[in-house]
Amino acid sequence: MTHIFNGVGVALTTPFTNDEVDYDALEQHVNYLLENNIQSIIVNGTTAESPTLTTEEKENVLRQVVSLVDGKVPVIAGTGTNNTQQSIAASKRAKELGADGLMLITPYYNKTNQRGLVEHFTQIANAAQLPIVLYNVPSRTNMSIDPETVEKLSHNEYIVALKDATNDFDYFEEVKERVDTDNFALLSGNDDNVVEFYNRGGHGVISVIANVIPGEFQDIYDAKQRGEDIEEAFKPISKLLEANSVDVNPIPVKVLTAYKGFGQYEVRLPLVPLPEKERQALEAAYKSYQAGDL
Repeated sequence: MTHIFNGVGVALTTPFTNDEVDYDALEQHVNYLLENNIQSIIVNGTTAESPTLTTEEKENVLRQVVSLVDGKVPVIAGTGTNNTQQSIAASKRAKELGADGLMLITPYYNKTNQRGLVEHFTQIANAAQLPIVLYNVPSRTNMSIDPETVEKLSHNEYIVALKDATNDFDYFEEVKERVDTDNFALLSGNDDNVVEFYNRGGHGVISVIANVIPGEFQDIYDAKQRGEDIEEAFKPISKLLEANSVDVNPIPVKVLTAYKGFGQYEVRLPLVPLPEKERQALEAAYKSYQAGDL
């Protein structure tokens, strides 16, 4: 296989302290992920609160992560926007800073049609000349990449994967039938569906909860590759995910990253922190998970 990665990639959070990016906490977090068998790190995506990061902050975060990772796993930069030329510029800059790949979301607000998607992604891919993960998340963008469009794009040598956050397995099966899965990776964008996703032949996940349980989440994938039944082993994680679904991502998971010492519990507006009662309940669920009580 020539997949950019298999198994668990983490959609990295951005730690803040006093509304500034906390680069010391970022270093601690990345080292923790590397020590716990993460297979890829995705920087400056939705979970990173990228819409509220400045260009300088995005570049500094990417530069630091690339330096810390030092080639151990792929570093994938989120550079997609609803402006093709801006995406090209950001993608080229990410390449200069050492990114191993790019993640490109579909255009949002000024959404296009399927022909426009082909042109948008193709121009970015050909300009950047890095491996590209397409990101299909219609719940956030109000548009989807049709299976036929994924098939067309998969013929581009640089477009190598799809992060599928549709949670639609009919869609998954049609895409799987249309692409060369030896050379094009199908990655889940939903932590809660990975058991079925893996059982149906998915190659991995770009995960939010892996910010705090990277090793345990990778263990599920590894067990599946050994031919084991993973449903029972996933049940405690499923309960933790249920607790983490109390609000929109990344508001809840940053409770857990802060609990582990990776920055303060801060998000940037328009996101707001959980009320204290809900924060305590989520921390309690995580403690129960760690103790083996979920």
